[in-house]
Amino acid sequence: MKLTVVIYSAPSSQSAWSAYQFTRTALEAGHEIYRLFFYGDGVLNSSALSVAPQGEFDLIRAWQTLIAEHELDAISCVSSALKRGIIDTQEAARYERAGASLAAGTTLSGLGQLVDAALASDRVVSFGA
Repeated sequence: MKLTVVIYSAPSSQSAWSAYQFTRTALEAGHEIYRLFFYGDGVLNSSALSVAPQGEFDLIRAWQTLIAEHELDAISCVSSALKRGIIDTQEAARYERAGASLAAGTTLSGLGQLVDAALASDRVVSFGA
């Protein structure tokens, strides 16, 4: 089955953790993840600048590892990301900021990517509010 996973919640939430576990388990079961789409506070899962407190599970790093290992298409909504200080090198130059804060393996793009994913997938599974 071809799946798209939409993550609406920050990495500190149970929803983001559940989305990660679902994605990992779906891949292990042989399903295809067409796209991960981080939206709203979910874009915080794609911040390269977040650091998990010592002794806590680093969900952001776990997402980055999963994305890299499975070569997943991971998109962070550009408008949600900009509002939360998550930018790539192109946006950093555009807005004259010192550097990028978008995690490796994730791309900034618009809601058209979510529409495309919904059309191309058998199921769209959402986590968070």
